[in-house]
Amino acid sequence: MPEFPEGLEWLNTEGSISIYKDLCGKVVVLDFFTYCCINCIHLLPDLNALEHKYTDKDGLLIVGVHSAKFPNEKVLDNIKSAVLRYNITHPVVNDTDAILWQDLEVSCWPTLVILGPRGNILFSLVGEGHKEKLFLFTSVALKFYKEKGQIKDNKIGIKLYRDSLPPSPLLFPGKVTVDNLSDRLVIADTGHHRILVVRKNGQIQHSIGGPNSGSKDGTFLESTFNSPQGVSIKNNIIYVADTENHLIRKIDLETEMVSTVAGIGIQGTDKEGGAKGEEQPISSPWDVVFGTSEDSGDDVLWIAMAGIHQIWALMLEDGKLLKKSDLIKGTCLSFAGSGNEENRNNAYPHKASFAQPSGLSVASEEPWNCLFVADSESSTVRTVSLKDGAVKHLVGGERDPMNLFAFGDVDGAGINAKLQHPLGVTWDKKRNLLYVADSYNHKIKVVDPKTKNCTTIAGTGEASNIISSTSTESTFNEPGGLCIGENGNLLYIADTNNHQIKVMDLETKIISVLSIINSETAVVDGPFLEKQKTIKLPKLPKSSPNVKLSPLTVSPGQSLQLILRLDLPAETKLTEGAPSFWFLTAEVGQDENILAQSSPLPKKHGQFHMLSQRDTTLNLLLIQKYFLMVTIFRSILFLYNKNTFKIFIFRIMIFFFCFFHIRFFPLIIIEA
Repeated sequence: MPEFPEGLEWLNTEGSISIYKDLCGKVVVLDFFTYCCINCIHLLPDLNALEHKYTDKDGLLIVGVHSAKFPNEKVLDNIKSAVLRYNITHPVVNDTDAILWQDLEVSCWPTLVILGPRGNILFSLVGEGHKEKLFLFTSVALKFYKEKGQIKDNKIGIKLYRDSLPPSPLLFPGKVTVDNLSDRLVIADTGHHRILVVRKNGQIQHSIGGPNSGSKDGTFLESTFNSPQGVSIKNNIIYVADTENHLIRKIDLETEMVSTVAGIGIQGTDKEGGAKGEEQPISSPWDVVFGTSEDSGDDVLWIAMAGIHQIWALMLEDGKLLKKSDLIKGTCLSFAGSGNEENRNNAYPHKASFAQPSGLSVASEEPWNCLFVADSESSTVRTVSLKDGAVKHLVGGERDPMNLFAFGDVDGAGINAKLQHPLGVTWDKKRNLLYVADSYNHKIKVVDPKTKNCTTIAGTGEASNIISSTSTESTFNEPGGLCIGENGNLLYIADTNNHQIKVMDLETKIISVLSIINSETAVVDGPFLEKQKTIKLPKLPKSSPNVKLSPLTVSPGQSLQLILRLDLPAETKLTEGAPSFWFLTAEVGQDENILAQSSPLPKKHGQFHMLSQRDTTLNLLLIQKYFLMVTIFRSILFLYNKNTFKIFIFRIMIFFFCFFHIRFFPLIIIEA
């Protein structure tokens, strides 16, 4: 085994590691992985169990070797996020240029290479599902080398990256959905292993599960999840893709109970299904969405079964699918996809193939009547007909069904458009458009299914967290899910690696952050914004000048940025060192008092919170006239600066003049 090359980036360690120094006397398991790969994710519980059985004192050490598939996965910060998201606690090295991959002739993700205490290669395991062999080979190797006296019990310096992560209301939120019949959203707070039900102003109504992972059913306080992803809500019932538990969970908001409706809690390999839900093994469900059978409406739950590269269905009522025999309520079965990881389209649903489908959306109206699928590993968006099950290409990828490396960031039509690991889709029936979370390109794109044209509407391609005045200058960091709300006016985006839900106005293209606000009843980790206090507003005289802004479509909880620019008369300036305040009012409704006010801080802008979808009227003082008046009086005072009595008289005059002319105005003193 060659030495680790110099200059490689390491995570979860105090420094770089040497095979022939630090790892001498250890049995080492090298895990070659890429964090997008579902098979690599499936292997992590096996490695975690091995770490709990043997420690470095016992002579075992696991080292993750991250050899990226996608360009986005080569970036250290993105690998850090994955290490946190999947709770990886062993050392990880960023094999950016795949040097170790090539030296050891690795050809598949995941691959395990087991080394002896002298860096000698003992054996390798390709793919997932080798837990018994892994444990057997490792235990035999440890026993053999201990008997030969070659095992050392020295500890490796571990420094977990997660220990430096600041608390946050959300942690890697994967998906979000809107309840259009009420004023609320459902958020999969994936990193906190919980589901949040929040009002559209961001106030939490229910926090279900978390902060630790588990698979327990019961009350909201008792129940637990394990990295939940997809969520769908209707009639006070939420269905959850409980991904790493390999379960579909049901949340009843009326009884406040959680139950399991599909899966047995163990990763399944069955690619046909047909058993009753709670008896049917499933594998890493990533998204869920309501759909219809041949008999009635919204009686099917479609499931993106990422772990076995298929689309499944859970019957919520008795019904039929594609002219099959009658299916009873609770039946869980495969609907489309062979289970092979490919980008294969076919008129016969079970002869088509997907590659880690991760996002679903339904367009039930004609002429579409289909499922849209974000097929992440093929970097495509596909459609599945709800009439006959035919699987077709929409955008991305290429024609060769075996090529899963046809990715990029190119706007265009059909196969000429290129995506990079898209994770989410949502249908806008108001405009007949499909929005795509192009996750590894850090963009939101829109597809016209009629022309197959795909264009960027938000994001720059840079992984960061910038809120700009235009959507194409705002940035994201691996957005994983999105949904349409407010009658097609707003797009809610789960900006996963920024730990935020962002809101995009589809008319103005303005993007804001949904502030998550704690409530008295919800149990929540992390800091939260305090509720806005109602402040008594001043009355303005009829002669007060008004500046009325154009109406904006605003969701409760969105933030509006106001920048006040002062145009002062020539030869005038603001007083240096004077306290700086701003004071603004907005009329939004009879029962709401909205106020934005700063403390004495050197800021030129502030934020509105909890604005509703109504006209906003802003009342401002004419700054130029006010400061011109102050400048004139100061000049007069300067002329009388040698006469104390005259200064006193002029100060009294100034006081009464200001009192009767501007006492009803909000005072605005802005620091330059």
